[in-house]
Amino acid sequence: MGTDRVKKVCIIGASGKLGQYMVGHALERGYEVVGVCRERSVPKLAAFEGRMTVVPGATNDPEVIRRAVAGCDGVLTVLVPWGVRQYASGTAQAVLDHARPGARLVFSCGWHITRDGKDRYSRLFTLGVRIAAVLGKLVRAVEIDDQVEACRRVFASDTRWTVVRGSSLEEGESQGLPVWSRHVGDPVLAGNLTRRVDFALFMVEALTDDTLVREAPAIVGRLTPSALAHAGASQAP
Repeated sequence: MGTDRVKKVCIIGASGKLGQYMVGHALERGYEVVGVCRERSVPKLAAFEGRMTVVPGATNDPEVIRRAVAGCDGVLTVLVPWGVRQYASGTAQAVLDHARPGARLVFSCGWHITRDGKDRYSRLFTLGVRIAAVLGKLVRAVEIDDQVEACRRVFASDTRWTVVRGSSLEEGESQGLPVWSRHVGDPVLAGNLTRRVDFALFMVEALTDDTLVREAPAIVGRLTPSALAHAGASQAP
């Protein structure tokens, strides 16, 4: 799908830090933007007042999503595993059910998601995910396993999806479009750090990059040592 075919995009989870960056990138490209966020979070989008349409409501509410994605060429979704009521999988399912046929669907998640089981994780990373999953469920704050289920549904769908798997994130000025690889554990990803603004940039760029259709790219900042080393090796005679 070329840039000329993307006119209107929906950003689900627009009020969060990643979502706000995506709104900014989308507006810079001249897209008509519809944002979805919980009603109490609408004030966080005040900086974009008059430049976008906001649909308040829970992102796992099928009716909210149906209204928000109507007529959209692309849908950018932040898969957040809030609570213990299948929030992420409910959000993903609503998007899969209601986005128009042929729309580009781009979802965000973490490195812990694996599509084919070929990712290689350190023991420390795996332990951290397990602890976060147990503690999150114990205090009924997050449900990491539900994000896994959400991505399973996306992977099984016949839509034009991309699942962007982010490394650890930091704030800061943009360093440009992150680099990516199909599998966590590949040397290029060893830096394990990406600017949040650039994670958002990758999400928006994916809307018009057909090479990413039905891919689950794991990304890392382009100026991390591992990415620079990879670039240098690629350019070597």
